[in-house]
Amino acid sequence: MALLEIEDLVVYFDIIRGQVQAVDGISFSLNRGETLGLVGESGCGKTTAAFAITRLLPSNGNILGGKITFDGKVLAGSEEELSLSKRKRRKYVDSVMRDVRWDEVSMIFQSAMNAFNPVYKVGDQIAEAIRAHEDVSKEEAKRKVIELYRLVGLDVDRIDGYPHEYSGGMRQRAMIAMALACNPKLIIADEPTTALDVIMQDRVLAEMRDIQRKMGMAMIIITHDISVVAEVAEKIAIMYAGKLLEYGDITSIFERPSNPYTIGLMASFPSIKGERKALFSIPGSPPDLSNPPSGCRFHPRCRYAKSLCKEKEPEAFEVEPDHFSKCHFALDIFNGQMSEVS
Repeated sequence: MALLEIEDLVVYFDIIRGQVQAVDGISFSLNRGETLGLVGESGCGKTTAAFAITRLLPSNGNILGGKITFDGKVLAGSEEELSLSKRKRRKYVDSVMRDVRWDEVSMIFQSAMNAFNPVYKVGDQIAEAIRAHEDVSKEEAKRKVIELYRLVGLDVDRIDGYPHEYSGGMRQRAMIAMALACNPKLIIADEPTTALDVIMQDRVLAEMRDIQRKMGMAMIIITHDISVVAEVAEKIAIMYAGKLLEYGDITSIFERPSNPYTIGLMASFPSIKGERKALFSIPGSPPDLSNPPSGCRFHPRCRYAKSLCKEKEPEAFEVEPDHFSKCHFALDIFNGQMSEVS
């Protein structure tokens, strides 16, 4: 049985002019110890999916369909939750998630500076998370914080420092230490290398991967940078405009992409190997999710789009075992019967 299973998840946000269809029917699973890369442009619904898993959606965010199951526990979409009024649901969710958040599922937030309280010492904030879930003394919690600092490569003398006294890389490492504090089964890392230079990015990713292997945790890496995923993940899920367009193992998708959006994403990043070639830029911009286009949501920007793409939403097609693509022409692309993006 998979550690995490997401089935047809639908998350909309209520706004003045209607609803934003942020996540619209996505499905994927994650096994123990695996890493999944959730990739796509800004605003495609990646972080919303993460907040749905942890049930940290803002008050105007609603899970309208689907089911989230973690380690046998239903985190969203249970019959009991659906039978409650909206006001009672929040209390129910809090009771279900109290022992899950941070203890079993933790999150590395996108901005480490904003994730820490600026008026409290960083070490104290990590110790507080430990004591909230474990029956330990202040001294024991501090000893564990020291161990965590050493694990992520932070100088233990920095424990009594405030967030503004840390560099960007140090804050990111401290955020990783906080996520590891209770030995969770799953870590969700939302853009963990944002604002870091490429040298620090590589170092932080290598450390995260090493720690994950030592502790046997599963991980979801959320990023717009497909090269980050290539370095750390076994599986990859490509999101666009609230939809999951391609999903499979890292080798299948990197070597045999079968969705025009995936091909465009890969062609937009430079490679340090092979011949030099001009980078490809996907034309246009992502759609307004309060009024998404009909049919395939990528069709206004897709160079292969036909009338069928505008009229009908494609089904997820299995082009090879455990490799799915949501495109009417997925099999043609997979078999090389359509011209590639140049």
